[in-house]
Amino acid sequence: MARKKEDNYFTTFVELVQYSCDAAVLLNEIINDFKVEELEIKMKEMHEIEHAGDKGRHAMVKKLAREFITPIEREDIIALGDAIDNVTDTIEDVLLRFYMFNITEMHEDAIKMAALIVQCCEALKEAVAEFANFRKSQSLHQLIVEINRLEEEGDALFVKAMRNLFINEKDPIRILAWRETLDYMEKCCDACEEVSEVIESVMMKNS
Repeated sequence: MARKKEDNYFTTFVELVQYSCDAAVLLNEIINDFKVEELEIKMKEMHEIEHAGDKGRHAMVKKLAREFITPIEREDIIALGDAIDNVTDTIEDVLLRFYMFNITEMHEDAIKMAALIVQCCEALKEAVAEFANFRKSQSLHQLIVEINRLEEEGDALFVKAMRNLFINEKDPIRILAWRETLDYMEKCCDACEEVSEVIESVMMKNS
């Protein structure tokens, strides 16, 4: 029975990160086939994903409050759930900025960043799926390294995107809008790395 409870937490982590992956795929689809007139509908779709992720996290916390024995420390379970939830929230924040800043046409660098966000989330999903076996895993460390590599690629893309923006864009309002929007896209990659750091911390505590 104890093993079943342990599996449930690790299964929940995978379910939560799947919402992040779904959000990343939706964002990528919106950006690659950008239609202003569909933006509000897409925002509702995105919010449904984010809300489902919130419900999953709340259910996990409620379960945690009732249990005395947990597979890893309680604060680590909460930290990991919060970090994964933050990935999904940050992806939704990107879409909200399209709406708030009245983005009417897509930026080439946003297309590149969206594809990278999908890669980050898929790599994160692999790492979280392997996390259940963290005490014996031969591949988890390398999966974390890959997430870090993708985050660094996101940093480099962001720097180039900012330079392109300030060289080529003359409208100060568009500069402001895209500077913040691209910044949030880079934060999506940062958020994935933060999840991997929680995983790494748990590995170190239990080694």
